[in-house]
Amino acid sequence: MDVWSSLMDGFATALTPMNFLYAVIGVLLGTAVGVLPGLGPAMTVALLLPVTYALEPTSAFIMFAGIYYGGMYGGSTTSILLNTPGESSSVVTAIEGNKMAKAGRAAQALATAAIGSFIAGTIGTALLAVCAPIVVEFAVSLGAPSYFAIMVLALLAVTAVLGSSRLRGFASLGLGLAIGLVGIDSVTGQRRLTFGQPLLADGLDIVVVAVAIFAVGEALWVAAHLRRTPLHVIPVGRPWMGKKDWGRSWKPWLRGTAFGFPFGALPAGGAEIPTFLSYVTEKRLSKHPEEFGKGAIEGVAGPEAANNAAAAGTLTPMLALGLPTNATAAVMLAAFTSYGIQPGPQLFSSQGPLVWALIASLFIGNLLLLLINLPLAPLWAKLLQLPRPYLYAGILFFATLGAYSVNLQAFDLVILLVLGALGFMMRRFGLPVLPLILGVILGPRIEGQLRKTLQLSAGDPVGLFSEPIAVVIYIIVGLILAWPLLFKLVRRNRPAANTVSTAEATAAHSGSSAPAGNPVHADNRVLADGTAASDSSAHQDKKETP
Repeated sequence: MDVWSSLMDGFATALTPMNFLYAVIGVLLGTAVGVLPGLGPAMTVALLLPVTYALEPTSAFIMFAGIYYGGMYGGSTTSILLNTPGESSSVVTAIEGNKMAKAGRAAQALATAAIGSFIAGTIGTALLAVCAPIVVEFAVSLGAPSYFAIMVLALLAVTAVLGSSRLRGFASLGLGLAIGLVGIDSVTGQRRLTFGQPLLADGLDIVVVAVAIFAVGEALWVAAHLRRTPLHVIPVGRPWMGKKDWGRSWKPWLRGTAFGFPFGALPAGGAEIPTFLSYVTEKRLSKHPEEFGKGAIEGVAGPEAANNAAAAGTLTPMLALGLPTNATAAVMLAAFTSYGIQPGPQLFSSQGPLVWALIASLFIGNLLLLLINLPLAPLWAKLLQLPRPYLYAGILFFATLGAYSVNLQAFDLVILLVLGALGFMMRRFGLPVLPLILGVILGPRIEGQLRKTLQLSAGDPVGLFSEPIAVVIYIIVGLILAWPLLFKLVRRNRPAANTVSTAEATAAHSGSSAPAGNPVHADNRVLADGTAASDSSAHQDKKETP
């Protein structure tokens, strides 16, 4: 009942005329920027973050919620019409969505993505409203050692699953932690990594860092790989779904939601795993498996629902624990810190009206997306026809304007350029961006919890293991770090065993069919993959070889 009454108070705040107007503006801005090629929700939120600075916190976060969900919706539009996912979680949507569009069913693909996003987002936000207070009650009982261990787990788990290698992930994390150290030490008062520059004494503003790494870095990277051929945009009619499409979509929507929210709420869960699981599940359960790979509507409905449910799930640890689990949540955490608000266990008690207004605005923004963007789908498709040199020039202009508006200092523009070049080089060498952002945001907080833990134990490192939850988490951390080595050992031993057993089986079979004492026929052999080739297959190989 407390959750219900608090949520009703949040709706009363979010539905005031001015706040409702900000929600509409946020939805339109988020969709307009998110629909542009190459811009995912994280970049959309980072680019538009400075827009909210002139507003008071409640209005700003209501607008921010619209931008967040609008960017998610815009990413699916780009994936379907251009086969250009704005982020990795939209890749699965693009597989079937673009095939549907090329087959003349772009309207149906956009409709099932929009309605699935609405259903999954609504259910996910309802679960957020129910689960977040429960997580808060659990988090309040934790001490500094457990909280430090949880943040270490979040950093390592996210870093370990991103990028093409763990080495690159931890290199990115190291860069983020180094950037987070810049400024004056809050305990000793000493300057760290300021290089004698007084303007660095207060540290690097997280908004400038986020805009530089996401917006400027991505714009420079895409601009460096612009194709000379113009983009081919598939025409879109008014999105609609027939009775058959509804019948094939509603179950994938619900299953995708069930996959998405739990993974989104877990450290390093993200949306990539649930979208892939949703796609595989729908392919197995579909009555039309032959359509997969050619434009199956279930392959759009399920993954898109999983994507948006995961987006709602990421807000649970972000609001309750102050732990972002993906890039978009990291930028949202930056928005909180820019207003001097610290997400975590005390947020619901210290900023209760703001938090519940934010959660209520997620429901409102989700509904507005459905009501506004279905009729406006042809307009968003026309927006995709913008020449990309103009598009990314505009992105750099607004990124520069937004970074300057944070502190009104030209020095921030120098930082923007330097970190933007760093973001470009990270993409060039395959370093994931998210560990850097998490390192910048969580680095100072991890340092604070570590110092508090060591102060409580009089400097004894054993204090890090003084709580049972901390010990359990460190065991999980150890398993995460040791898993690649264990996997390699198991993988190295398994093929050898398989090869030996297959060779023995082949020899036994050949020996039983051949006369006693005769050698095994040369055509009975073990292939490189561990499978036995029979006489007929061997002779067939010889016939087919030119």
